Amino acid sequence: MAKATEKKKDEVILALKAIAEEKGISEEMLFETLEDAMIAAYKKNYVNSGAQNVRVNIDRETGEIKVYSLRQVVEEVMDPQDEISLEEAKEINPTYELLDFVENEVTPANFARVAAQSAKQIVTQRIKEAERSILYNQYHEKEFDVITGTVQRKDKGNVYISLGKTETVLTPSEQIPGERYEFNDKILLYIVEVKQNPKGPMISVSRTHPGLVKRLFEKEVPEIYEGIVEIKAISREAGSRTKIAVHSNDPEVEPMGACVGPRGTRVQNIVNELRNEKIDIIKWSKDPKEFIANALSPSKVLDVIIMEEGNSCKVIVDDNQLSLAIGKEGQNVRLAAKLTGWKIDIKSRKQYEAELEAKKEAEEAMALEETELTADVENDDAAIVDADDVSMEEIQDEDAVETDDADL
Repeated sequence: MAKATEKKKDEVILALKAIAEEKGISEEMLFETLEDAMIAAYKKNYVNSGAQNVRVNIDRETGEIKVYSLRQVVEEVMDPQDEISLEEAKEINPTYELLDFVENEVTPANFARVAAQSAKQIVTQRIKEAERSILYNQYHEKEFDVITGTVQRKDKGNVYISLGKTETVLTPSEQIPGERYEFNDKILLYIVEVKQNPKGPMISVSRTHPGLVKRLFEKEVPEIYEGIVEIKAISREAGSRTKIAVHSNDPEVEPMGACVGPRGTRVQNIVNELRNEKIDIIKWSKDPKEFIANALSPSKVLDVIIMEEGNSCKVIVDDNQLSLAIGKEGQNVRLAAKLTGWKIDIKSRKQYEAELEAKKEAEEAMALEETELTADVENDDAAIVDADDVSMEEIQDEDAVETDDADL
């Protein structure tokens, strides 16, 4: 019988170790969870035993379970079940001091069997909580990074993707337009956010986020991963086009060439992953004029005029470059504006010259109007002066006439 009991204890230890390994949970946490569960089971099933302040200990090697009542050492005993006087404690062991706890074994017969039934639900729940916590921490560390998932199913536009021990959903707004997702496809996803949830971590993923492009470049370009080449800005319209501004911290390393790679292999790998999305790699500059001109690639810019109001500028291009600078449906200039953070107004050389001519004519007309207005004012002033002079003479003449009439 003793051998059977010992074997059962060994099986408990082995089972705990197996669970810990399978679930990725620490063995000590499992032992502590089981001990807490058994304390609750003791208080529930042995309510009349007298001792309610107890400690349960499971031997980590043999699996033997023991229950100890705890009484605190105090000066004046108010509750004999939970307290013991200092004098009585020292009789048990002279080393006891005030506020220490005196332990006394009170393990009931067949306690392991009774406690196991009551503790099962608590242990199972705690294991699930631990699993959820481990999963959350695992994916929270990968927030703003990329992971590989496996397509499981599609429903109402949503794509359900397995990440191994958990699942996530790629919503329609986070899918690359026109991209197809088939069962068992392996796809790369960008983790936008990870939230804790009672049912497990909620992992928000995306295929359209600019961060996906950034991480792909970091994986493909060693110079970016090592910090030699730096990604300064990204603007993206997923499935169509991306602009990425790069800068080299080493004068001997050409940033655009490093990103393109030998024979274009590096950037082509990224383009393939993004289903042939076009990528413009441009050189970043701290000079806004140069940066804006570079951002409008592949068009050639003649001049960039920084406006006084806000972050706005006027860009001048050759007449035959206007449509290229603007792009299809305004995409090129729109992405350039997002990339640089500047409001961009593009004009062809002819439009700009016409605008300057119109402005010049307007200024000349205004100047002429001001000149004429000044002349009119001067004439009015002269007329007033003349009128005043004539009036005085007329008054003098009238006075003279009146004097002659009086003499008569």
